[in-house]
Amino acid sequence: MYKNIGLFLIAAVVLTGCKNNNIEINGKLLNPVKGELIYLDELRSNDLITVDSVAVSGEGAFSFSRKIESSSFYLLKTDQTNFLTMLLEPGQKMSLKAYFDSLNYPISISGSKGTELMAEYNMKLRQTIRELSGLRGIYLKNLGTPELPMVMDSLDNIAQNYLTDINSYTKTYIDQNLNSLVSLVALYQQVAPGEYILHPEKDLRYFQKVDSSLSFNYPNYEPVKSLHEQVQEMTTVTAPGKEIAPVSGENSEAPEISLPTPEGDTINLSSTRGNIVLLDFWASWCSPCRTENPNLVKAYNLWHRQGFEIYQVSLDKTREEWIKGIKDDHLEKWIHVSDVKYWNSPVVTTYRIESIPANFLLDREGRIIASNLRGEKLQTKLAELFKNKNQQ
Repeated sequence: MYKNIGLFLIAAVVLTGCKNNNIEINGKLLNPVKGELIYLDELRSNDLITVDSVAVSGEGAFSFSRKIESSSFYLLKTDQTNFLTMLLEPGQKMSLKAYFDSLNYPISISGSKGTELMAEYNMKLRQTIRELSGLRGIYLKNLGTPELPMVMDSLDNIAQNYLTDINSYTKTYIDQNLNSLVSLVALYQQVAPGEYILHPEKDLRYFQKVDSSLSFNYPNYEPVKSLHEQVQEMTTVTAPGKEIAPVSGENSEAPEISLPTPEGDTINLSSTRGNIVLLDFWASWCSPCRTENPNLVKAYNLWHRQGFEIYQVSLDKTREEWIKGIKDDHLEKWIHVSDVKYWNSPVVTTYRIESIPANFLLDREGRIIASNLRGEKLQTKLAELFKNKNQQ
């Protein structure tokens, strides 16, 4: 499931280029080894390629200058164990100060926001690893003593608190940087080899959130495509055959939703009773949602006059992005609501939404009769429902 993740942690991404396509990296290393080489690696496809190297001066100074066409992840390293991952954009001039043998924990960074964010996370991770390592010393000190069982129980509780803290920190970090590839890096951090901070079984929603966001921002980037494939696999493995559904599942009444339209009027889901309704969850930043929207337009045009309605709930972050998505995809004909609270919207919890697009088909009494119907499956189900109605 985590195949090739090592490469994902130093991934490259295509963004809009700047007029100045040169990047500069100027470094000052403390306790340098004069003449030692420092390397600049770039991720290309699924390989790390060394694109330049320079000798460190006696004062610890070094510099790189390179022309790039798009934002990319680079690796600054002295060897395979001493490195710093950098997210560099065209036109950036990054300055770095670090100890020669500890590049991954720089003293200071400026000129590269992405690199700063990753270094900030690394400091928190390093603190957690130190705290966990300190517990081993306490264990060894009490090894062979009568107090060992009691000490081990205490250490287990302390360790769990440390792990809970870094898990929460990582989730907040992802939420704050969901549109950046640094969120992809955060998904696969470890406190020890093979000991991941986030687990697909417990934290699947975060893998899905990053997948949805990055698939929209970087749909053609190979590590993002690989993440999407892995999320699909995770979903299957974690919940085989399980449909996303509200508390009581199909044949239950859909929980009420009361949210504002783009014009500011509140429309209740229950106001659609008497129609066959597709309750659809989407967002303008969600690429799979945007791909599915033309199918919704087709279904609406075919069946609206016979009593088909769409009640579409957006998980957008801003009203402007939401309205633009509606206009760009020509979705103006049906009901749109949102509190523009992103994944923090209460409807996410009510309907147990872990990824989008997600939808529920409701009968004329507001009961759920199907979920996650997309493409031809939606068209087939609607044809079946309205054919039966016409025959009655």
